[in-house]
Amino acid sequence: MKTKLIIALLLAISITGCQKQQAEDPKTHAAAETQFKKSDIIIGSYLDKLDSPNTSKAEQINIICKDYPTEYKTNYMPSLLKLQPNDYTEAQLLKDLDIALNYYKEKLSITCE
Repeated sequence: MKTKLIIALLLAISITGCQKQQAEDPKTHAAAETQFKKSDIIIGSYLDKLDSPNTSKAEQINIICKDYPTEYKTNYMPSLLKLQPNDYTEAQLLKDLDIALNYYKEKLSITCE
């Protein structure tokens, strides 16, 4: 049930994030769109690794405690806010991040220091 909720949430964010919206500066919009697409691929690979039974515990911990939140906060979230400023807030996106991280922490029995 939780897996379906997380997957649905991530798909909704991805789909709405990929919708084109006109920005005031086409170069800024293009850069944000490129950054978003790259970051979305990276985050997708993290989620694939977290869902794989072949991923080591050390790598899972590194992804959940360091890599995923860093990528999300420094690339994914800022580019999504530039592309869809009327649809998302920083607080809402940080809440979504917490939901996803808490799900994987519980699922994989991981505690970040």
